[in-house]
Amino acid sequence: MPTYIMLSSLTAQGIKTIKLKPGRIKEVDSEVEKMGGKIIAQYAVLGPYDFITILEAPDNETVAKISLEIGARGSVRIQTLAALDIDEFIKSIKK
Repeated sequence: MPTYIMLSSLTAQGIKTIKLKPGRIKEVDSEVEKMGGKIIAQYAVLGPYDFITILEAPDNETVAKISLEIGARGSVRIQTLAALDIDEFIKSIKK
């Protein structure tokens, strides 16, 4: 399955939610699975983004739906990147 990286920044609403209910972060994992994706890893980070999530989804349309559904809640802004396996990338260059 293709791999994607989601860069997430909390909004003021999202910060309030996480402060009151920190476990909410993990609850989103099962919601992503119901939408067709699978969380591989998730990190809280310092800098311009608050979280980096690595996930798999069957296609761009599925991951776009996941980003839209989660972003529409107003608690987070998401930037999603398609990730290419480095070995597959090198193979494609050699063709």
